[in-house]
Amino acid sequence: MSVLQVRRGRITFRLAKPAVSGQVRLRLPAVSLVLAGLAFALFCWGMTIGDVPLSVSDVLAAVFGGGDSGTGYIVQELRLPRALTGLLAGLAFGASGAVFQTVTRNPLASPDMIGINAGAATAVVAGISFGFGGGLGTTTLGLLGGLLAGLLVYVLAWRRGTTGYRIILVGIGIFAMCTSLTDYLLSRAQITEAQASIGWLVGNLANRGWEHVVPLACALAVLLPLVLALSRWMRTLQLGDDVAAGLGTPVQPVRLGLLLSGAGLVAFATASAGPVSFVALTAPQIAQRLARQASPPLTASALTGAVVVLGSDIVARSLTASPLPVGIVTGALGAPLLLWLLARANRSGSGG
Repeated sequence: MSVLQVRRGRITFRLAKPAVSGQVRLRLPAVSLVLAGLAFALFCWGMTIGDVPLSVSDVLAAVFGGGDSGTGYIVQELRLPRALTGLLAGLAFGASGAVFQTVTRNPLASPDMIGINAGAATAVVAGISFGFGGGLGTTTLGLLGGLLAGLLVYVLAWRRGTTGYRIILVGIGIFAMCTSLTDYLLSRAQITEAQASIGWLVGNLANRGWEHVVPLACALAVLLPLVLALSRWMRTLQLGDDVAAGLGTPVQPVRLGLLLSGAGLVAFATASAGPVSFVALTAPQIAQRLARQASPPLTASALTGAVVVLGSDIVARSLTASPLPVGIVTGALGAPLLLWLLARANRSGSGG
């Protein structure tokens, strides 16, 4: 809430601090701690599942260099990279979703919906179909495609600045264009090429190695602190551009920095784990309701994304004898939430 103040003949405009109880102030850090503990438990549990069942104590010993050599190889070379990829990708998807939903002031805005994931998918399928994917690799192609799609959305939405409404509309158009192009490439590809593409398109943590973990970890080390530094202006952006500018917020530079950082997070996550659907959409909404905040909390959203990806991967490997890709489970969980958000928006007569 904003208030006007008159001091010595001057009118000043400041953001009023909401009156909150001690329980409300403590709820967000408490929720974040619980989510962090749950993510760690799922991280360890996931590494116990496989052709060679292990206990949690065996896994922890192998992670820190103890135990026998066979268990150490299974954990450190086969299961730890998969678990780390899921953990880091979940953090990136959740944080990017919180950024997009806050900046656009719309709970339906996420990288899934505005074309960033679709751009990464188109680049990977094009590389596999035209034969240059072997040289660049799916990780590099997915990264380039996601970043290019995010930049294209921002450029096309620019008209003496950007607004959340234009970003969403342009993003939906980019999403439709990239999806159509991907479908066309799949229809023209050979059967083996199509199978290789589809295996990546659904979002998959199988056969992840350290070459997938290291780039994503480096990206998070750079982009997450940048997003946290810019997040102090996210609250004022929710009041509208004119009010935010009146409060001293550099609206367009902050919005550009947040959108590019969010696009970078989801591009690196998609490049490493594939376009895991609905995590960036659902994680911020779950975190917002757990913490009872007016907007998606950044840290809690990132931790919720990690919980969703790691938990979905465990479910995907436990349902059938042949493990399912993690994106199938997140899509099954996220689709009902999307329908609920759409119904809620229709009832309220607004876009959010």
